[in-house]
Amino acid sequence: MKECFQLVSQYSPSGDQPQAIKQITDSILSAHRYQTLVGVTGSGKTYTMANIIAKLNMPTLIMTHNKTLAAQLYSEFKGFFPHNHVEYFISHFDYYQPEAYIPRRDLFIEKDSSINEDLERLRLSATTSLLAYDDVIVVASVSANYGLGNPSEYLQMIEKLEVGKQYGQKQLLSKLIEMGYTRNDTVFERANFRVNGEVIDIFPAYNESEYIRIEFFGDEIEQICVMESLSNTSLKKIPSYVLYAANQFIVGADRLAEAIKNIEDELGERLSEFEAQGKMVEHSRLKSRTEFDLEMIAQSGICKGIENYARHLTGKKEGETPYSLLDYFEQKNKPYLVIVDESHVSLPQFGGMYAGDRSRKEVLVEYGFRLPSALDNRPLKFDEFINKPSHFLFVSATPAKLELDLSGENIAEQIIRPTGLLDPLYEIRDSQNQVLDFLEEMKSVIDRGERVLITVLTKKMAEELSKYYADQGIKIQYMHSEIDAIERNHLIRSLRLGEFDVLVGINLLREGLDLPEVSLVAIMDADKEGFLRSETSLIQTMGRAARNLNGKVILYAQKMTGSIRRACEVTDYRRAKQMEFNARHGITPTSVKREVEDELKLESSASIYAKKAKIPKSEKEAIIKELKAKMLEASKKLEFEEAARLRDEIARLR
Repeated sequence: MKECFQLVSQYSPSGDQPQAIKQITDSILSAHRYQTLVGVTGSGKTYTMANIIAKLNMPTLIMTHNKTLAAQLYSEFKGFFPHNHVEYFISHFDYYQPEAYIPRRDLFIEKDSSINEDLERLRLSATTSLLAYDDVIVVASVSANYGLGNPSEYLQMIEKLEVGKQYGQKQLLSKLIEMGYTRNDTVFERANFRVNGEVIDIFPAYNESEYIRIEFFGDEIEQICVMESLSNTSLKKIPSYVLYAANQFIVGADRLAEAIKNIEDELGERLSEFEAQGKMVEHSRLKSRTEFDLEMIAQSGICKGIENYARHLTGKKEGETPYSLLDYFEQKNKPYLVIVDESHVSLPQFGGMYAGDRSRKEVLVEYGFRLPSALDNRPLKFDEFINKPSHFLFVSATPAKLELDLSGENIAEQIIRPTGLLDPLYEIRDSQNQVLDFLEEMKSVIDRGERVLITVLTKKMAEELSKYYADQGIKIQYMHSEIDAIERNHLIRSLRLGEFDVLVGINLLREGLDLPEVSLVAIMDADKEGFLRSETSLIQTMGRAARNLNGKVILYAQKMTGSIRRACEVTDYRRAKQMEFNARHGITPTSVKREVEDELKLESSASIYAKKAKIPKSEKEAIIKELKAKMLEASKKLEFEEAARLRDEIARLR
């Protein structure tokens, strides 16, 4: 019997959510491939997405452009679907420096990374759940578009263990090694197994705290128990257990032998090319490196950087679309849904992944650091992604032309906010005297205890404007790309607490700027068409004042551009629709209220920055060790902004 999605919520759809849910659901059930949900901030888009998933009852991949938003969505969907398999799939690196070569400096940069074991486990959990269950929701970052092993091969590596089954211990131990598990009788961790007489303990690579105990009587499995890893106590006895491989790139013996032969053949051809061209340095480099990898693969089935041989391990041809997470959805040949959140940002990012990856690897191949087949270890090209045989739902407050063109008539709007808040009022003023004009405008806002945002076009203007207003007695700070994550988060928190009243920035659309205290936004030089003054950017920036009852935006310009006109038209339309809804239902708009989160206090490290040269090396290493432990703990809790902040502090200390 197919598992069903069970949506759990104390709310029911309201506003224009019911209409959006029905429209999108009907469109997908009518076999339309692309649809778009245009939903303003605060309208409950995530809840609408959850209702669509529950009604369609399809396995779903939810993709977004960064880890922070993915973590937020994962938390929300775990709450909506506590009885289903909600999984998390992002890069499993806390830190990642890809290998690269800079020819003009003859500098090779070795791959350097720090793998987060919890994220690696969650990735494995996602792929195993997709192969085992139907009621699966995977929340993913751009990692979903990167190459993975062949799901069919991975599925063939499954081992079903059953009570009463005739299964020699040696046979099982050999199979475990083939599946990528390592014997460790001393330190028992994920992807390990240990042996004690007629008892074999296996810690599945995708489990967090439970391992499996197999008890034999001769060559027969007598008992299977689920054990708790910390206390080594039995949780329950089970009649059978399905064990999956420890890595998505693990393949069977026949496929491995074929892959090794193909790698050897490619190596021979490439070495002949280098020899013919007189490139003996490249010849020697490639020969020693690849032969070492081949020896490791033959002995253990894996090597460092094994993903560079993915084409041979998966049986793909040169230039053929690599396997990715989406192929695990397709394994059961059933319909599935891909939701692209913040699609106006996510889709362009997906589109740019291939070119950057390709240019770096072409240099490595040219200079003998990698075989040409490494070029096929790559993310999906945009056309390969967008033409996958799934249903797509693009979600954004400001969808781009691409999403709208793909969706055609299958576009649903979600404009109504349950709080009754309207899009902010706006004015268009002459930019000739914008600096002096806005000085007078913001004083009244500051006097009533509210905050102000100003967006400008250059770093220099942000700094000079801040200095000028500060000289006029305004408590003001500026923020631009050279301010790191730690200081940026500190600035945002200080603004909310009223430690200063005005924040100046260049791109104020970045995450973390959810500021209910802001009631006035100024867009300086709004008529300078470009990325920062496009229709999408203007709408998003104007929306920064949409969480306050007194929200207002002033656009300073000397001419009416198409972007300004369209942004104002969208704002007028949304205001009118919300006002009509409020009047019909007797709703009085109220400002959004949100607590100011506690800031992590690391006074010792903060004081270190100013005088780190005076600290003894041993003491500095102890502090770094402490901060690293806190970073890993934050990452384990999926608090990636906090982890990034701690990582930056460690880097400064070093």
